[in-house]
Amino acid sequence: MSIGSLYSVGRSTPAPQPARPLPHARAAVPLGLRLLAAALFGLFALALTAAVFVRTYTGQWLDGVLLPRAERGGGYEQQTVLVGPAKTVLATFGSPTLIATLLGAVLLVGVLRRRLVAGIVAVGMVVCVALVAGALKSALPRPDLQIESSTTHNSFPSGHVAAATALLLAFMLVLPGWARRWLAVPGAAGVSVIASATMIAGWHRFSDVLGGVLLGVTLFCLAAAALTAWPTDRDAAGRSDGGRLWHRLAEAGFGLAVLLWALVVVVPGLVASVQRGLLIAIVAAGALTMFLVCAVVFLVRSTDFAVPLSRRSRTHPQPSPEPQKIS
Repeated sequence: MSIGSLYSVGRSTPAPQPARPLPHARAAVPLGLRLLAAALFGLFALALTAAVFVRTYTGQWLDGVLLPRAERGGGYEQQTVLVGPAKTVLATFGSPTLIATLLGAVLLVGVLRRRLVAGIVAVGMVVCVALVAGALKSALPRPDLQIESSTTHNSFPSGHVAAATALLLAFMLVLPGWARRWLAVPGAAGVSVIASATMIAGWHRFSDVLGGVLLGVTLFCLAAAALTAWPTDRDAAGRSDGGRLWHRLAEAGFGLAVLLWALVVVVPGLVASVQRGLLIAIVAAGALTMFLVCAVVFLVRSTDFAVPLSRRSRTHPQPSPEPQKIS
């Protein structure tokens, strides 16, 4: 090789490093921030619903069109054969024994799955939802806008619907990912039944039902964001939730079967037994409940809220042993 050559002598050319893949757009944003954004969106939707339906002439009029007042007595109880079953549903769900049993079941599942902190947070979330719903009904004024089908009594938001939504979502904090998806559709259907019962019995307006669902979803997002901000058990949080293809197909088929059953069996019976305004309110409340519940369950679909009780329970990587010197 001549002097001044540009080629190096006795040196190997380093192999090019493979390009690192860019992080996924969803993975780039932490789950806690996404949950906080969802909570802010739910809070905004709750405030907007209250402002439109409680404070404006158009909102009060629309509530009255969907659920008109009875000609006799001036109440909102609807003229339908479903009044009796609706009152039975509300009396059953309003039982303190049933609610205490459900809250105990949440704690029990949390203990069995070693998610006691998540269970305590879930129970606290349900209690907070009930307290906030009662406080809002007492604090929000309902102005008299001279609408014949409206009263000045404020019932926004529905405490029954808010509690039902919170109880369903409380189980989402302690159940594994695959169980959440199986519970989401029938659970949302159960919340829709309770929401429909409150409107049929004349306990709440359509806006009250929507406000109750939004309140439950908003506080769930806040509770889930708090758990994700807590240092978690990395080993448990990284476990697979069984997201195989046949699981996804089975879940999609189950959800489709439930929806088809509702369209074929439930809706024709409602059409024959309720007025048009009540039917629109029931279908709209059910659809919105199904959408909001499934949306937040999808948001936390791969998250296991494994929060250790103390610092000692966290799993720390063991330090590598120091290399021994050879004498």
